[in-house]
Amino acid sequence: MIAMLDPKMLTVLVTGATAGFGEATCRRFADAGSKVIATGRRAERLDALKKKLGARCHTITLDVRERKAVEAAIAGLPKDFAAINVVVANAGLALGLEPAHKTKMEDWEDMVATNINGLLYTVRATLPGMVERDEGHVVLIGSVAADYPYPGGNVYGATKAFVKQFALNLRSDVLGSNVRVTNIEPGMAETEFALVRFKGDAEKAKAPYKGLQPMSADDIAETIFWSCTLPRHLNINRMQMMPVAQAFGPFVFARK
Repeated sequence: MIAMLDPKMLTVLVTGATAGFGEATCRRFADAGSKVIATGRRAERLDALKKKLGARCHTITLDVRERKAVEAAIAGLPKDFAAINVVVANAGLALGLEPAHKTKMEDWEDMVATNINGLLYTVRATLPGMVERDEGHVVLIGSVAADYPYPGGNVYGATKAFVKQFALNLRSDVLGSNVRVTNIEPGMAETEFALVRFKGDAEKAKAPYKGLQPMSADDIAETIFWSCTLPRHLNINRMQMMPVAQAFGPFVFARK
C-alpha cells in the first residue's frame, strides 16, 4: 500500500465551481477535509455551496475571462486560504454544434476567451506561489475532443487541444520543482455542459445521453481527487476516460 497525501493539508482553488465538475470537485475535497476556494460567475450558487461546505470553503464571484479580476482575487485571498497547493482550472464551455461555416463568431470568441484565456489567467496567477513554496499541483480540465474530432466540435476541440499541449509544456517548465501538472480529459459526462452548449434548450441537451449511461460530475471529481492525493513523487500527466457506452467509430466518407 502506498501512502496517499493527507487531503487535510490541501488548499484547493476551483474555477467554474457553480455546477458540474467544479461543484463536485469542491464537495469532494471539502468532504475530505481540504480547504476550498470556489470561484464562479453565479453568486447565488456560490452562496449555496458555502452553506453546504461551511468554514472550509471560501467563495469568490469571478469571471475568469477578466485577467485583472483573476489577479486581484488571488492577491486578495485571506491568509488562511492564500497558500494554494492545488489549482483546478475547470471553467470552460462549448457553444453550438454547427459546422464551422455556419457557426457564430461570437461563440468561437467566447470559447477561446474562457477555455484558453481564462485558464491561462488562472494558472499564471497561482503558479508562481506554488513554485516559490516548492509544492503544488496544477490540474487542467481537457477533453477527449482534444484528440478525436467530431462534426461541430471545431473550436471547442481546438481549445482543448491547446489545453493538452499547454499541460505538457507546463510539466517541462516546472521540472526540478515539486509542482505537478495533470490534464484530466473526460469523454461524455452528463452535467449542465450540454444545456450551455445548446443555450438552454433542454430537449437538445438531453438527446446525447438517451439510451446510455454517461459519466457523472462525481466520477470526474473522484478522478481529480485521486490524482491530487497520490504521493508527491508521482505525476499523472494525462488521464483520459469515457463511459463504457462510448468508444471510437470508423472513418467516415462523403460519397457522391
